[in-house]
Amino acid sequence: MEKQITEVIKSYEDACKMLDIDPVLSLPFSDDQEGDQLAINATFKLMKIAKALNEGWTPDWQDNDQRKYYPWMDMEDDNRSGLGLSFSVCGSADSLSAVGSRLCFKSRELAEYAGRQFVGLYAEAWIIKGN
Repeated sequence: MEKQITEVIKSYEDACKMLDIDPVLSLPFSDDQEGDQLAINATFKLMKIAKALNEGWTPDWQDNDQRKYYPWMDMEDDNRSGLGLSFSVCGSADSLSAVGSRLCFKSRELAEYAGRQFVGLYAEAWIIKGN
């Protein structure tokens, strides 16, 4: 019996293994950066995770009937994640896109999984930490 992709991809390293890329050498910046460089690395990691989870599917932006999914986050101060970002709900978009196409998923289930499993990476990519 073949494993579900969500059972295989539990980390960035798992995604890199599936895509046959080096998890450290492929990063745009060394992995011990802060600020913008940390956010760029986190976004890169999320792109590779999405690519692995989508198993070859890419969004067709010419097809308005094709649904595209992405995690939707709640950025409340009192959220439960402790990261300033918590997974809330997933949505789809027709003519409006709130995320880059490389971060879209082929199903609601994959978007929900990514939002929960990789909430720390989403926080690194999207939240500017104060002093």
